[in-house]
Amino acid sequence: MGLLERLRKEWFILGIVLVIAVARLEPGVGVKGGPLKPEITITYIAVSAIFFNSGLSLKTEELTSALMHVKLHLFVQIFTLVFFPTAIWVFLQLLSITPINEWLLKGLQTVGCMPPPVSSAVILTKAVGGNEAAAIFNSAFGSFLGIVITPLLLLLFLGSSSSVPFTSIFSQLFMTVVVPLIIGQIVRRYIKDWLERKKPPFGAISSCVLLMIIYTTFCDTFANPNIDLDKFSLIIIVFIIFSVQMSFMFLTFLFSTRNNSTFTPADTVAIVFCSTHKSLTLGIPMLKIVFSGYEHLSLISVPLLIYHPAQILLGSLLVPTIKSWMVSRQKALKLTRQPKAPVKV
Repeated sequence: MGLLERLRKEWFILGIVLVIAVARLEPGVGVKGGPLKPEITITYIAVSAIFFNSGLSLKTEELTSALMHVKLHLFVQIFTLVFFPTAIWVFLQLLSITPINEWLLKGLQTVGCMPPPVSSAVILTKAVGGNEAAAIFNSAFGSFLGIVITPLLLLLFLGSSSSVPFTSIFSQLFMTVVVPLIIGQIVRRYIKDWLERKKPPFGAISSCVLLMIIYTTFCDTFANPNIDLDKFSLIIIVFIIFSVQMSFMFLTFLFSTRNNSTFTPADTVAIVFCSTHKSLTLGIPMLKIVFSGYEHLSLISVPLLIYHPAQILLGSLLVPTIKSWMVSRQKALKLTRQPKAPVKV
């Protein structure tokens, strides 16, 4: 039973492995121009479905409670969308002289440009008992910002503007991301009670569509005989990803727990997860749009595909430790705030 429960929880990660394996065996099915017609079904229908689903599931009313915590929001968004991609870019200047596959290195840069995820950071913050409202707000707000900022960052750091028209990227993003998201929010207003009562599996639906996108992306790779991925580069990239995550989690923890910091222990938990996690749900469709036509698109996608399970794995392992720290810290703060008993003379 324990194994079945674990498989149920990790089905998406297993799904990624499975669709890549199927793409390796039969790349002709999902290749561009193949029977699945991914240039239409994936580029437009699947991506639109993901963001309509996000709009439908996003509880806008829950965000208002966290709206006024401006300092926390600024910290998370600046770290995620400014510090993170810049630090990765500096780091990659050093790695560029190594024999690591250049497309995997470009993929690392795309990870840095991604906004926070709507799910994993919130789930882990809730598991610890941290500031869940702040996690929800920053994940949702970061995703909205990411629609505009992430393509700009990708164009800035990777310079794909020379081969992909800037206006075409944003028009496609608007039609397949922004419009479905808004329509989803409008529809939610009318069927909110039904949604609350039935609780449709929004996460599972988005994940299934995402697996289709990953499958067709890798079909293009395996159908191209000129692409070769060496195991050395892949192992190094996995090591770098875990190192980056651990370093940035430690960094955000240090910054948010300084003596002059006004953040509560519950705030720190939300900051650590929201600042260091990156969205696969928004990331893969965006890469598909921004790098449309790139023969190395799947190699660029690999670091993000590794980063997603790595952040869930690391976060899950750290939940007991972070929870223990938060509880003891909260107790210590309560004791310091208690008025001292008057001394009897």
